Amino acid sequence: MAELQVIKIPEIQLYWSDWLPWHKIERHARLGGVSPPDSPGVYMVKTSGGEILHIGRASNLRRRVKEGLIKGKTPHSTGRRIREEFDTTNLFIRWAETVRPAAVEEHLLIDYKRRHSRLPRCVKNI
Repeated sequence: MAELQVIKIPEIQLYWSDWLPWHKIERHARLGGVSPPDSPGVYMVKTSGGEILHIGRASNLRRRVKEGLIKGKTPHSTGRRIREEFDTTNLFIRWAETVRPAAVEEHLLIDYKRRHSRLPRCVKNI
């Protein structure tokens, strides 16, 4: 006979960073730049007009955002697309640490799609 299992997932609270200009993260910390934390989390990229371009997750925010998305030092196809298609001087990024980045990313994307009837422009799928 089939077995029913109920899993209760605790509430996840996100404490978002401020929206920071792309160039502020691109710049080395010793020169006044900002580095995301070395921890798992989620991040968003938006235009100066407020359009959310990307919602992503990372096991290490600093490595994913700074090295992949911004600088292209590690593979990040969406980062390459954003760098090629958009004027990065008009882009902003924020992040939030969480121990459950995949679950949070999925929720953020589902919520975005519910509100806008589409995914952010630079998101491939949920």
